[in-house]
Amino acid sequence: MVKRIQILVFMAMIAAVLYITNDYWAGWFLTFFSIFMSVSAVFIGFMIFMENRNPRQTLNWIIVLAAFPVIGFLFYLFFGQNYRKRKMFAEKAELDEQAIRKIEGNRTISETEWEKAGEHQKLLLNLAQKMGSSPISFDTETKVLTNGAEAFPAMLEAIKQAKHHIHLEFYIVRNDQIGKELKDLLIQKAGEGVEVRFLYDAVGSWKLSKQFKDELLSSGVNFVPFSPVKLPFLNNKINFRNHRKIIVIDGKEGFVGGLNIGDEYLGRNPYYGNWRDTHLYLKGEAVRSLQLIFLRDWFYMTGKSLLKQSYLSTELSDVKSDGGVQLIAGGPDGRWEVIKNVFFSMIVSAKHSIWIASPYFIPDEDILTALKVAALSGLDVRLLVPSRPDKRIVFYASRSYFLELLEAGVKIYEYQEGFMHSKIIIVDNELASIGTANMDMRSFHLNFEVNAFLYKTASTRKLVSDFSEDVHRSTELNFRDFRRRPVYKRLLESTCRLLSPLL
Repeated sequence: MVKRIQILVFMAMIAAVLYITNDYWAGWFLTFFSIFMSVSAVFIGFMIFMENRNPRQTLNWIIVLAAFPVIGFLFYLFFGQNYRKRKMFAEKAELDEQAIRKIEGNRTISETEWEKAGEHQKLLLNLAQKMGSSPISFDTETKVLTNGAEAFPAMLEAIKQAKHHIHLEFYIVRNDQIGKELKDLLIQKAGEGVEVRFLYDAVGSWKLSKQFKDELLSSGVNFVPFSPVKLPFLNNKINFRNHRKIIVIDGKEGFVGGLNIGDEYLGRNPYYGNWRDTHLYLKGEAVRSLQLIFLRDWFYMTGKSLLKQSYLSTELSDVKSDGGVQLIAGGPDGRWEVIKNVFFSMIVSAKHSIWIASPYFIPDEDILTALKVAALSGLDVRLLVPSRPDKRIVFYASRSYFLELLEAGVKIYEYQEGFMHSKIIIVDNELASIGTANMDMRSFHLNFEVNAFLYKTASTRKLVSDFSEDVHRSTELNFRDFRRRPVYKRLLESTCRLLSPLL
């Protein structure tokens, strides 16, 4: 039914072009279009109602349809359909589950390992394992890589040492200095006989030149777009993007975090200046989970299964582990909103503190309420955000939540030394999440994401230290001052928040 409506919309647009110059036909077209849009709006309103969404989300969509009839109608067709999302990725979800059962099904946690977790962490571990289908590993070494200056040299050096295969998956790849350096290195490794597979998001990397792609492909690099969109305005796949950032080297080492491939992530963009970001290096058992996430996405796009021992074996002999590591993938193909629910569980399990860093903060009602209740209960709740926008609508929508958070006692800090892009949650200085997911509804409901969850590791302590340093480089918002901000800013924030179902 919705596909037919999309076709009718397209036909209506063509009719407008053909007849708009003729007064008679123009009048006929406008009458027809007005009736069509009215009936469609009622129809879509009924569909939203019947989907049994969160009441607030339902109301938001209806308000958008009422306030912006044409734009809201088109946005819903492409961005708002829950049932369409489930249908579109049902096959991927089933294949992913089969792969996980085959590879990870026999992994269990020993009693000794289980006892390493604190009492209030065990429920979270159990939840994450059941919903994310990814067991915790106590045989994984991790290292926090602070900013691109640490992360890119480490990633490039690991790629240089690759012997069997290199797997990469990124949302944004740019044809700039660091992009060309990576391209040349991958071409070199392919020439040495190393298998190179690279998944890039077709929308996130839409500016990537044909020449860049052809150079990789002609050199033997398997360079594949994720979910390509040929007709953006007539294809609702455009809204379900692969936001993951993954590198796996020979199945032994891996990288995951907030950095894409581009010069701005090295602080080379004058507008952003210093780019504050966080990446994670992994070595050992949990790399297999990261590899499996990549292989599932690769199969989805190419139909080629690589579930072989040569890709899934791990080396544990020289691993220096001091805690638990769990890799969890989330996306529109999942049965549960796994990353959002694990975030929620982390927040409500906190005993002392909740520290969050996110460049985009558009929480749903569950997360927002949990944060406010935690702060009102006397916990140390901190939120670190950028002081300057890279996406203005998202930036102002985020600020619309600040007043109620400040009133509840949440401490909000705006990072002053460049652009803050880290995606971190730290609970009680023991539990931490680092990865690609923002604290926003797009990461919860629409994007393919991947996060590493750390339990009492040295990397957790490093994240605590880095967060504390970032706070010193930030300005804390004051409730009274923020409440007095100009009316035009409040109006702008409220308008952007109204569009939050579309963000």
